[in-house]
Amino acid sequence: QVQLVESGGGLVQPGGSLNLSCVASGLTLNNYAVGWFRQAPGKEREGISVISRGDSSTYYGDSVKGRFTVGRDLGRNGVYLHMTGLKPEDTAVYYCRARYYTQFYPVQLLSAMASSGPWGPGTQVTVSS
Repeated sequence: QVQLVESGGGLVQPGGSLNLSCVASGLTLNNYAVGWFRQAPGKEREGISVISRGDSSTYYGDSVKGRFTVGRDLGRNGVYLHMTGLKPEDTAVYYCRARYYTQFYPVQLLSAMASSGPWGPGTQVTVSS
């Protein structure tokens, strides 16, 4: 059974940093694109980043570009999201999804991932002083 588990969320002050993890079981995550999403209270879920197979390419949404970094954690069969310069508007539940692909079109991949079934609990990030 394929499972992705997000962790690493917490309470952080504005300007602070957090590292989120997405660890997989039931598949070799490095063979899949992995997308990060977030949903803030009262807002639609937003795809914020995606990494290609073997981490040759990455994509970031405008809201996180220059502050967040996505990468592979091969030892844990996972993907991390390193978040810096956190702002109160980054407060949300963060989720990850994986998808196999033939050509890396990040926006389309995020859209396909978002519609690929129910969401797990995610990990809560709260940015507040």
